[in-house]
Amino acid sequence: MDLGRFCSVDGSDPFWDWNRTWHSENPDLTQCFQNTVLVWLPCLYLWLCAPIYVLYLKSHNRGYICMTHLNKAKTAVGFLLWIVCWADVFYSFWEKSQDGGGCSPYTQAPVFLVSPTMLGITMLLATLLTQYERLKGVQSSGVMLNFWLVAILCATVTFRSKIIQAIREVRVCCVFVRHAHIAVLILFQNPCPEIGASFLSRISFWWITGLMITGYKRPLEQKDLWCLNSEDRSQRVVPQLVRRWNNECLKVKSKKKNPLSSFPESEILITNISQKSAEPSLFWALCLTFGPYFLISSLYKIIQDILMFVGPEILRLLIQFVNDSNAPSWQGYFYTALLFVCTCFQTLILQKYFHVCFTTGMRLRTAIVGAVYRKALVISNAARRTSTVGEIVNLMSVDAQRFMDLITYINMIWSAPLQVVLALYFLWQNLGPSVLAGVAVMVLMVPINAVIAMKTKTYQVAQMKSKDNRIKLMNELLNGIKVLKLYAWEVAFKDKVSAIRESELQVLKKAAYLGAVSTFTWVCAPFLVALSTFAVYVMIDERNVLDAQKAFVSLALFNILRFPLNMLPMVISSMVQASVSMKRLRVFLSHEELQEDSVDFLSLSASVSLCFYSFVPPSLCRLSVRIPDGSLVAVVGHVGSGKSSLLSALLGEMEKLEGSVSVRGSVAYVPQQAWIQNATLKDNIMFGQERKESWYHRVVEACALLPDLEILPAGDGTEIGEKGVNLSGGQKQRVSLARAVYCDCAVYLLDDPLSAVDAHVGKHIFENVIGPQGVLKDRTRVLVTHGLSYLPQADLILVMVEGEITEMGSYLELMGRDGAFAEFLRTYANKEQEDDDSGEMCYLHDRDEGHLTPACLSLHLSVFLCLSVCLSLYMSISLSSNSTLAAAVRVDGDVIGKKAKNAEVGKLTEADKANTGRVKLSVFWEYMKAIGVALSVISLILFFSHHFASLFSNYWLSLWTDDPVVNGTQPSREMRLGVYGALGLSQGIAVFCYSIAVSIGGILASRYLHQSMLHNVLRAPMSFFERTPSGNLVNRFAKETDTIDSVIPSIIKMFMGSMFNVVGSCVVILIATPLVAIIIPPLGLLYFFVQRFYVSSSRQLKRLESVSRSPVYTHFNETLLGTSVIRAFGEQERFIRESDGRVDHNQKAYYPSIVANRWLAVRLEFVGNCIVMFAALFAVMARESLSPGIMGLSISYALQVTSLTWLVRMSSDLETNIVAVERVKEYDDTEKEAEWRHDPSSLPHGWPTAGNIDIRGFGLRYREDQELAIRDITVAIQGGEKVGIVGRTGAGKSSLTLGLFRIIEACEGEIQIDGVNIATLGLHELRSRITIIPQDPVLFSGSLRMNLDPFDGYSDEEVWRALELAHLKSFVSGLPDKLKHECSEGGENLSLGQRQLVCLARALLRKTKILVLDEATAAVDLETDNLIQSTIRTQFDDCTVLTIAHRLNTIMDYTRVLVLDKGEMAEFDSPSALISKRGIFYKMAKDSGLV
Repeated sequence: MDLGRFCSVDGSDPFWDWNRTWHSENPDLTQCFQNTVLVWLPCLYLWLCAPIYVLYLKSHNRGYICMTHLNKAKTAVGFLLWIVCWADVFYSFWEKSQDGGGCSPYTQAPVFLVSPTMLGITMLLATLLTQYERLKGVQSSGVMLNFWLVAILCATVTFRSKIIQAIREVRVCCVFVRHAHIAVLILFQNPCPEIGASFLSRISFWWITGLMITGYKRPLEQKDLWCLNSEDRSQRVVPQLVRRWNNECLKVKSKKKNPLSSFPESEILITNISQKSAEPSLFWALCLTFGPYFLISSLYKIIQDILMFVGPEILRLLIQFVNDSNAPSWQGYFYTALLFVCTCFQTLILQKYFHVCFTTGMRLRTAIVGAVYRKALVISNAARRTSTVGEIVNLMSVDAQRFMDLITYINMIWSAPLQVVLALYFLWQNLGPSVLAGVAVMVLMVPINAVIAMKTKTYQVAQMKSKDNRIKLMNELLNGIKVLKLYAWEVAFKDKVSAIRESELQVLKKAAYLGAVSTFTWVCAPFLVALSTFAVYVMIDERNVLDAQKAFVSLALFNILRFPLNMLPMVISSMVQASVSMKRLRVFLSHEELQEDSVDFLSLSASVSLCFYSFVPPSLCRLSVRIPDGSLVAVVGHVGSGKSSLLSALLGEMEKLEGSVSVRGSVAYVPQQAWIQNATLKDNIMFGQERKESWYHRVVEACALLPDLEILPAGDGTEIGEKGVNLSGGQKQRVSLARAVYCDCAVYLLDDPLSAVDAHVGKHIFENVIGPQGVLKDRTRVLVTHGLSYLPQADLILVMVEGEITEMGSYLELMGRDGAFAEFLRTYANKEQEDDDSGEMCYLHDRDEGHLTPACLSLHLSVFLCLSVCLSLYMSISLSSNSTLAAAVRVDGDVIGKKAKNAEVGKLTEADKANTGRVKLSVFWEYMKAIGVALSVISLILFFSHHFASLFSNYWLSLWTDDPVVNGTQPSREMRLGVYGALGLSQGIAVFCYSIAVSIGGILASRYLHQSMLHNVLRAPMSFFERTPSGNLVNRFAKETDTIDSVIPSIIKMFMGSMFNVVGSCVVILIATPLVAIIIPPLGLLYFFVQRFYVSSSRQLKRLESVSRSPVYTHFNETLLGTSVIRAFGEQERFIRESDGRVDHNQKAYYPSIVANRWLAVRLEFVGNCIVMFAALFAVMARESLSPGIMGLSISYALQVTSLTWLVRMSSDLETNIVAVERVKEYDDTEKEAEWRHDPSSLPHGWPTAGNIDIRGFGLRYREDQELAIRDITVAIQGGEKVGIVGRTGAGKSSLTLGLFRIIEACEGEIQIDGVNIATLGLHELRSRITIIPQDPVLFSGSLRMNLDPFDGYSDEEVWRALELAHLKSFVSGLPDKLKHECSEGGENLSLGQRQLVCLARALLRKTKILVLDEATAAVDLETDNLIQSTIRTQFDDCTVLTIAHRLNTIMDYTRVLVLDKGEMAEFDSPSALISKRGIFYKMAKDSGLV
């Protein structure tokens, strides 16, 4: 049956009637169309969506919503509508029965039974779905909203038709009213953040308006930001990627299960080559994790691509309408309305597409950062050394950002070809085969773009390598800044960073030239396509006339073509960059991990033979030892003998080749170099454990920390800076020990915790913590030590030589064997005794020697000569508990409780602050000055030239299309074509020039800003580095510098381009339709208001995001330095949670900023769509007086006016990204040290010549708000004197040396060296003429020679001589590269003792008249210590030597000793005189067993 018969029995009501619908001044739809299509359309929509929607609701249960009045009203109305529809059906039956056989043909038709029945069932379904949504917790539904909107729209058409016909049918009115009522219920829900937002609120991004209003009224703060949605949080996103990546790795491992041992050598080689390509696919893991959600964006993109071509088609119809004077005027208005609706719909679809893309990008970044962090916690030591801190930070910042950038445009890979094909199809329809000329031009462009992309990849790799090296060096520089300042090496390292930076900028410059060529091809490609197509079209046939319809529809299509042609090279370039980043990430995530089974922490097996091999020679081998529960085991040996490696093996930090290691119970570890977090002292000790007050007090007292708590400004609430910068070496070690003790574990691995503490403090700690009467007396303790006096109290002593245990037994057993240990002990005991004149050494041993019960400890080890251990602490200890220290300590709660009163006083580090308000014009001016004012002006002129040529060429085209047709052809077409071509060529030249000008200007600015920041940071005093987290500084040198390098120049180009486009579009529209002048000013004001409204929030969100990024890097840096401690304590999960929390905190600011962009785009594009509508409307109104050419030009430009959105986006992006310049420049205003050098220098040549030091009334403080750290020190030291400086921790020993080097400037008094007041000198003039050997030996990555002599001021012979005197010559001679031996980051491929000897060699090389030793021999064994002491005595015989000593035996032969107490000079005399006075020095000597 046809639809006509379906609607009326006699066929009098046709389904469609063109005369009634289209060719009419008052169009209307037929009754049949209204009763079928308009009724069925909403019903079909709901029935198609319902099954999928029900399944979705079933799998996404959000809880239960209680029945409210609104729900009851919805249900009641739904049932009412259902009843009305059924009443409609019954009415039809009733009417039929009443009329008998004479009923109207309409009433008898099936449509009057089918349509109401279908509508009634659909209303019942809608009511049931509304209730099901309530049960599943859905507050607002897009499916139901769309149903009611479609129903209302259809009912509106029917309603209008009934009004026109003046026929009042109650049924139809009811249908319309009911639709409107339900729509009102849905439309007027309150807007709220996304989770509870309505469908309309979501598609228009209305739900963020509240935040935007807050941001407009006042600067946004962290507390204004919402929490992330659960699906965007790290705890949800990261495990998904990690799981899928692990699956990929497992697949590859299962393929590689090939036992190679049975193959001959040649076959092994072949197998390895074939397996080289089998790598786990990170790309596939990312696709599986984020692909399903991302596919939604592809659906949006397809719809948007199709809608793009609606504009040119409607433009064609409009020009056709203007040309046809007989067409009814309503058609023009209809086209205008259709154009407006289509552009608005396109806007909503496009913004939803971008929202999905950016959300995916955000999740991708979260996942990558989380995966990298988790990997860093389990990476093996060997693999860790192949990836520097700088590289890993770049993985988290730059590489993750590359993925975010790519995700936004990755769909263009398939979308661009689709757009090109569709554009060419419509062009073919318009111009015929001539379009093939344009296709040929595009094909020619492909190889050019391919070459550009390949070269871009090469430059990208080179740039990333330079960036990695620079960040790595900056990391080291910031970590070792104190050493750089003490040695006056800032200039050398500044030059090193600058050299790397220069190579990076050279690559950027090449990339800029390449970018200019690329931009030239982008801009010229669409024009060349248009030119070639028009030229061929008019030349092949004289009868081919280029009229307005052909020209401007083609031009609109060419403009559409411009986007994919422009974007494709960018996407390819972005893919290239992302592929480089992907490879770097894959390599890092594929690194070898620590063996999980290397240590059995669950059981304790029988005696097991241990055998460990690492590389040749093995780090540890042939180890077999059993340690009973609760015993104290001492491990002794020379530097590099494998003592620390043994502990690492017990922790599972080494690669086990054979044997087994078993440890029963939990493990606590105290590393050789204390690892301190940037947290309060209390948090450092508790380390994530719950607070047990009495135990906490006991631990703090046992670890001798109570006196320190008295000194610290806020007690245990004092914030400790990064790496413990505001604690002394001894304090750091005691905090590290307290952390281990507080954890109350079964096994304690102590890597010489007594190395950095004073003698009497060491004695206190041993007695109260480690020894037989200490708090750990019932625990198993493995103590690496050089302190011989502790050995008699050990249950078991392990003597290590070159990675093997050569002797094992109790102290008496080993002495009884009279082996190497006993010989070694006698030699050093006797030597020290002779030096100290303190009689025969006596070991008191008042306990029975226990028999060792067999327990098992299996070990293994790998990798490098691990760091050996600190301090040769030699003294006689009586076990009668000496409570001198404990008595001096108050155990009151008020010392610890100082925190409550002085929480702010204890604050040290400053969080990165976000500036507020508009970016000052001075920031833009600074950037312009950095580029160069002349270059900036030239760039502006070139921009103007390009856009003027572009505008004029299109105007020329409109004149061409309006040329009269004479005998079927246009006479002056050659001239028109020639001028059109010339204008296009001038556009290309201008584009090429401005692209180069802007890029080169950006590089000049980048160089200047980086250099000034580097200079300002290096000029900052030490206090600046103590309170500024290194993450803040790394953020400036990594992310902010990358923004200045790459982002700002491209944004400037796009901003200028958008601005000239918008101005040009407005000018053309105003010329064509002057009536638009009425509309443009109010729309312009609206634009301006929305832009300012948006920018105030967007700018602040960008600042908050930038500020919250620094803590992510700071925490990551901190974690990398303490991975072994974190793993030992089993705190990986807590640190992962902390890292995830910081990343989420960062994304909290990022997510609103991407939604704010969408919010802006929807509103501005709506205003742009209004301009398009009014341009078309006024053109329709003025069609009598308007030429088709001008109208075509006007509307084709109006269609481009949506780039106003792009203009606002670019202006806000420029403002938000220029914040990088603001943040880089903020270090200009920080406090600076004194000048490095004075020109001309007033110092005599060779100063200081004698080395006299005269300290007069000297005092200094660390911060303005603190008391003096030392005060009223008056000392006169003659040239050549050897002076020891002693005192308890916090007495001011280090403060005095810092004052001597002017690391901290004096508050009172002065220091004179050889009669010159050091305060009058340049800092480098002072620091380069006195030498220090610091307590923490810091080395930098680079050659060994660079570490000794960064300025290349000494010959190789002098360097070798210094190494010989430092007892390093034999070691360095044995290295393959000798002086060129590459030291790894932080000098990790040398032991701690060897690093200390390198510092000694530096001092010997400089050989200044004044030498300061800051406990310089703490990290070496007795034998090496003896060699160093003799070297210092002989080589610095005529020099003034100041030694800060924890061990008094090293200074007993010094000329005089300065005793400091609480920052004041307590005693100053020769050691013998001070002992005879029986003062503080005497007590210290007595505690050390020297008297």
